[in-house]
Amino acid sequence: MGFVGSNRITLERVGRGVLAFGLVASLAACEDGVNFDLFQTKPDAESEQGEASSARSGKTTERDVEAPEVFQVTEAGLWDGRPSLGGVWVAHPDVKDPERVLIRNEANNKFVVGALFRRERENPGPRLQVSSDAAEALGMLAGQPMKLNVTALRREEVVEEPPQDEVMTETALDVPSEVAATPLDPIAGAAAAIESAEGAVKPVEAAAAPAPKPKPKPKKSGLEKPYIQIGIFSVEKNANNTATAMRQAGMIPTVKKQSIKDKPFWRVLVGPANTSAERAELLKKIKASGFTDAYFVTN
Repeated sequence: MGFVGSNRITLERVGRGVLAFGLVASLAACEDGVNFDLFQTKPDAESEQGEASSARSGKTTERDVEAPEVFQVTEAGLWDGRPSLGGVWVAHPDVKDPERVLIRNEANNKFVVGALFRRERENPGPRLQVSSDAAEALGMLAGQPMKLNVTALRREEVVEEPPQDEVMTETALDVPSEVAATPLDPIAGAAAAIESAEGAVKPVEAAAAPAPKPKPKPKKSGLEKPYIQIGIFSVEKNANNTATAMRQAGMIPTVKKQSIKDKPFWRVLVGPANTSAERAELLKKIKASGFTDAYFVTN
């Protein structure tokens, strides 16, 4: 019995010695700068290339750009002094279809984004008619013509490059030319490694709850222009008031905040409509509410 007990003790000591030797070797490998991890698989080349490509690729965003080839005039504009619905807009007899435009006052360099409509009636004076909200944003006085530049806007997609400091490269890393290695005391190092290894063992946690199923995306409308634009506003409160009026009339409006040249504006839309008949009914209700210049838009 004494012999068997001594053999058992000897085997336990040998086992602990082997474990200690392995841990000392792993510690030495870490000291030499080798990435040694027993619990991490080696990443494949395709995943590394995919992550590098994602880091280099930028986000795609939309922005308004001036499109003078679509419409542009520089001439006198006039606000007759009467309040007008629809927010910021101008009207001109040469317009074919409603457009989103940039309106700039040449005298004081103030500008605002608004809508452009066709002016049906010819009245004496400047051909460019200005709404009350547009006149206020541009600093115009009632009955005093001002030289305005009106240019059509178009939406385009732009890829934004990621900032340079967010892209990690090998040259950006400070790699020391030499790694100082400190020799380990075999016995003390092995004992500490064994205690650390035994203390690091933790029970396996329960599997995480399954992720919730993604909500189904709303069906897209088959119409090219399923929305109806009520107006463009330079004051958010006016846009919200218009949206409230649409809700009271039984419609579901959307207020979209956008900006151009760091200047914000708000668009009020109703929709999307799924059919032409539904869109025509919405337009009829909108015009009955007093917004006779509402028109169809894509989004």
